[in-house]
Amino acid sequence: MLQAEQLIERVRAYQPTVDGSLIQRAYDYSFKMHAGQTRKSGQPYVVHPVSVAGIIADLRLDAASVCAGLLHDVVEDTLATTDDITKEFGGEVAELVDGVTKLSKINFTSKEDRQAENFRKMVVAMARDIRVLIVKLCDRLDNMRTLEHMKPEAQERIARETLEIYAPLANRLGIQSFKSELEDLGFKYLEPEAYQDLVSQMHSTKKERDRYITDVCKTLSSRLASQNFAAEVYGRAKHLYSVHRKMRAQQTGLEAVHDLIAFRVVVESVSDCYATLGVIHSQWTPVPGRFKDYIALPKPNMYQSLHTTVIGPGRERIEIQIRTHEMHRVAERGIAAHWKYKERGGGGVADQDAQRFSWLRQLLEWQKELKDPAEFLEGVKVDLFQDEVYVFTPKGDVRVFPRGATPIDFAYQIHSQLGDHVTGARINGKMEPLRYKLRNGDVVEVLASPHQQPNKDWLDFAGTTRARSKIRNYLRQEQRDKGKRLGEELFEKELRKASISTSKLLKNEGEMRRVYEALKVQNLEELFVGIGYGKIDPEEVVKIVAPPDEEGRESRPPEQLREGRIAGLVRKVVKRDEGAIRINGIDDVLVRYAKCCNPLPGDDILGFITRGRGVTIHRRGCPKAFDTDPERRVEIQWDSGARINRSVQLRVVTANQPGILANVGQTFMAQGINISEANCRAGDDGRAVNLFSFVCGDLVQLKNVMKALQKVKGVVAVERA
Repeated sequence: MLQAEQLIERVRAYQPTVDGSLIQRAYDYSFKMHAGQTRKSGQPYVVHPVSVAGIIADLRLDAASVCAGLLHDVVEDTLATTDDITKEFGGEVAELVDGVTKLSKINFTSKEDRQAENFRKMVVAMARDIRVLIVKLCDRLDNMRTLEHMKPEAQERIARETLEIYAPLANRLGIQSFKSELEDLGFKYLEPEAYQDLVSQMHSTKKERDRYITDVCKTLSSRLASQNFAAEVYGRAKHLYSVHRKMRAQQTGLEAVHDLIAFRVVVESVSDCYATLGVIHSQWTPVPGRFKDYIALPKPNMYQSLHTTVIGPGRERIEIQIRTHEMHRVAERGIAAHWKYKERGGGGVADQDAQRFSWLRQLLEWQKELKDPAEFLEGVKVDLFQDEVYVFTPKGDVRVFPRGATPIDFAYQIHSQLGDHVTGARINGKMEPLRYKLRNGDVVEVLASPHQQPNKDWLDFAGTTRARSKIRNYLRQEQRDKGKRLGEELFEKELRKASISTSKLLKNEGEMRRVYEALKVQNLEELFVGIGYGKIDPEEVVKIVAPPDEEGRESRPPEQLREGRIAGLVRKVVKRDEGAIRINGIDDVLVRYAKCCNPLPGDDILGFITRGRGVTIHRRGCPKAFDTDPERRVEIQWDSGARINRSVQLRVVTANQPGILANVGQTFMAQGINISEANCRAGDDGRAVNLFSFVCGDLVQLKNVMKALQKVKGVVAVERA
C-alpha cells in the first residue's frame, strides 16, 4: 500500500508548492475513520481510498482532489459528516467529497425514475466541478480492479454500469487509458466466456504478434531516423473489448479481424506529424477511406492525432497514430492534462479548454428542460455515448453531432426558431430531405419557411436530445392549445343550456374559486384543458354553480349569474341543432368526420381532438385512428337520435361481362340510394373493380345495400372502401 510520504512526493513532482501537511492529515484521518473496516477481499478498507488517491496523483490532479480520494468514503461509511470534513480540511475538499458521496449512491441499472433523477444530480455536480467526476472515475477504476471478490450479481450490475456510463464518460473526458481499462474489465465480468475465449486466442498468437510489432517498429524507426525525425515508435494489440466489439459487428472470428495491431508514432511538432504521414505512405500502401485528421479537427474531448491504416509487411493491415508529445499527454490524461494550478491552491481548466466541454453544459441545459427523468436519461445515452459526425456550416464553422443526426438536429443546434421552421436542407449543394443522415465533412445549409411547424413525424428521424425535446415541447403545447379551445367551447355551450352567463360567471371570483376547488384545478386554463381532454364534464361546473334541488331537478342559477333578458329570448328563438355525437355524456359537440374511414351512425367510433375543429370522428378500426396521440383520444358515442347523411364508398368486384354494371346500378336504386360517383376499371384477369360513392344515413342502410349487391349474379366481392 502507498505510504503518505510516497503519495506526497508523487504530487510534489508535478506541483512543487503543494501543501503536504494537508495530504498527510487526510491520509491519517482516513486511516482513523476506517479503522476496523475490511473489504470483501479481507484487506483493511483504507487500502481502497489510498489506491484511489494514488490513481488521482497519476493523473496529476491538485491536492484537493487527492484529499477527496482519501476521504471519498468517510461520510458514507463512517460517522463523519460533511461539516466535519469542512472543519478539518476546508470547503473545497468538503464539496468534492460531498459530490462524490452523492454519485456513489447512484444505481444506473435500476429501471425506476430514481435512477434518472440521481443522474440529474450527477450532472449538476459535474457541471459545478469536473473534479467530482474524475475522482469518481478513479474510485470506479479501483473497484473494477478488485471486483473478483464481489458476488456474481453485484459483478454483473457494476460491470454493466461501467460499460454503459463510466467508460463513455472517461472517453468524453479524454482519458483514453481509463476508457480502455474500464471497458476491458467490464467485458471480463459481463461476458466471462467470450472474454476468456478471446484472452486464450490472443495469448496463443502473442509471440508471433510481438515479433511482428518489433519488426515494424524497427523498420519505421530506421526509416524516420534516415529522414532526420526524432520519433518514438510503439506497437500494441488493440484492447480486448475493442477487438470483441469488432468481431461482433463483423460477425466473424479473430482470424478475420483486420488491423488488430495499432502503432503509435510520437514526434516533436505538428509539421513533423504530417511529414511522418508522408514517409509512412511512401513505405506502405494506405487503405483508401481509412485516413482521419484529428489534428485539424480535434475530437470534442480534445483528442488530436493523425490516423491512417496501411497494408504493412506480410499484407497485414495495421493502424498507425501520429501525434506530438503534448497530444500524447492529452490523449492519456484528457482534461487532467489541461489542469491549471492557481497560486492560492485549488485549480481549474483554462477557459479555452473549458469550451471543449460544451457537452457538459448541454447536459445541464437538458436536465433543466426535460421534465420526464426517463426521457432525460435516454437522451443522455443517445447524445453523450455515441460516435461523432463532423459537419460544416456554409461559413466553414465545424459542428459536431452524434452519428445518425439529421438536418433537423443541425437546425435546432443553430437556433430553436430555425428548427421549428426548417423545411429542407442543401447538403454539399444538393437538396436533401429532412431525414437525410449527416456524414463527416458535409457542408449543411438548412432552408426554412415561416409557415412550417414541427410535426410528430420529425421525432422518427431527429437524432439529438435537444431537437427531440424542442419538438416534443411544441407538440405538447399545440395539443394543450387544441384541448383548451375545445374545452372553452364545450364550457360555454353547457352554461348556455343552463341559462348561465359565461361572462358573469368568469367575473365572479368567489364562484370560480369554488369551481376550481371542487374540480381540483389551479386556474381557468387548467379547467378548459381538462374539459377539452374529456377529463372534466362541463355539466359538473353547472352543478357546482347551480346545484340541483332536493328532488334532483336542476335549480335555476343565482340571479347574479343568469343570462340577460335579451340573451334568454334569443336562446328561445334559436332552434337547437339535432346532435349526432355525445362525448362523455355531452351532446352538441363540434365534430367533423374523418374522410379516411367515413364513419356512419352505428359504427364503433373513436374521437380525436383537433385544432379549431373540435373532435374528429374515426371508425375504431381505422389505421389512422391508431396513429393519433393517445392523450388526445376521447371516448364518444352516437346520439340515439342521430340523423345524418354521410358520403361512403363501396368497392364492388365483379366479373367483366356485359350488363353487370346495369344490374348493380338497379340494385342501388332498389335500395333507395342514388350513386353520386362511379369509378370502374377492368383487369386482365377477367374481373372489374368498381368504386361507388353515395350518401347513406346509417350502418343499417349500408349493410342492407351490401347484402343486396352480394346477391347479384356476377358480383364477386363487396367491401367498404
